[in-house]
Amino acid sequence: MKEHYPILSVEEARRRILEHFQPLQPETIPILDALGRVLAEEVVADMSIPPLPNTAMDGYAVRVADTLNATPEKPAHLKVTADLAAGYVLETPLQPGTAVRIMTGAPIPPGAEAVVPFENAEIQGDEVLIFKPYKLWKNIRHAGEDVKKGQIVLSRGMVLRPQEIGMMASLGHSQVQVHRRPRIAVLSTGDEIINAADAWRPGKIRDANSYSVSALILKYGGIPVRLGIAPDTVEALTVKIREALSLKVDFIVTSGGVSMGDFDVVKKVLAAEGEMHFWRARMKPGKPLAFGKIQNTPLMGLPGNPVSSMVSFELFGRPAVLRMLGKTKLRKPTINAILVDPIKHKDNRRHFVRVTLEEKN
Repeated sequence: MKEHYPILSVEEARRRILEHFQPLQPETIPILDALGRVLAEEVVADMSIPPLPNTAMDGYAVRVADTLNATPEKPAHLKVTADLAAGYVLETPLQPGTAVRIMTGAPIPPGAEAVVPFENAEIQGDEVLIFKPYKLWKNIRHAGEDVKKGQIVLSRGMVLRPQEIGMMASLGHSQVQVHRRPRIAVLSTGDEIINAADAWRPGKIRDANSYSVSALILKYGGIPVRLGIAPDTVEALTVKIREALSLKVDFIVTSGGVSMGDFDVVKKVLAAEGEMHFWRARMKPGKPLAFGKIQNTPLMGLPGNPVSSMVSFELFGRPAVLRMLGKTKLRKPTINAILVDPIKHKDNRRHFVRVTLEEKN
């Protein structure tokens, strides 16, 4: 009896699949391991940054009143009473007629109101000469200028970049909560499939799909759990599916055995173990597609052709992986281009064609 699979647009197939995926529960990991992951908590500053007023450059910390009448012809003469490097604090208040030599990032001494850059000053013995007036707080960074205590610094749902990792470190966070990476079972099916390391024999093909799909899973942030190859028997495939379930994976991806005209073993096992739907996507390559749930674990059946398998995973598997990671930008960027060579379009399917991009004019 001829099978009739419903034909879905790419968008409809993707929509139906993504309905079954949500961000995974959070885990706490070291911040350096969180690069590229999605934040599952708010990061609130428990201190201000900078915590104290500090100098924005190397120079001399001065009182503004001591510079008011300074001119190139009649500079102010201030006695240098201390040197202050970053990482140290001077608790003695700055007295009238004095200055402190200060290095970038050092906290401003009590009583100081501006910093005169080295290049705008001149040393004579134990005095520094200032040649113009300075405004209040000139070259001084105020406490909390970057981050204020109690401020939400990083919001839940952010994808963590190097700058966010550095910010968490500056706030004293050595660990952070992120959505955990999905563990995804990968299974190739077919009597004709042999392992990559096996000697080739007539009628056999090496298992490319489980490696290419596993690599895509790694690329997009998941953890592949490779289950090997299942021959076309009900017993063997059932064992593999149940093995995947016993491993508590978040998603199962198979390749082969879902096309019209394929042997019914894969379809029968998938249908017997759970609720499966066999579709045709209006696309080329990658027309056949299966999706459903087995014991509440999503399962996607990809076509056996290696190119079709990878294209289908890019379109339907990749968004599922990203959603489980907590990401919201699921589509790849697109650009408009002008075809140099014609592409034959024989039917109403969307064609995904390999191209080489060249920028001209």
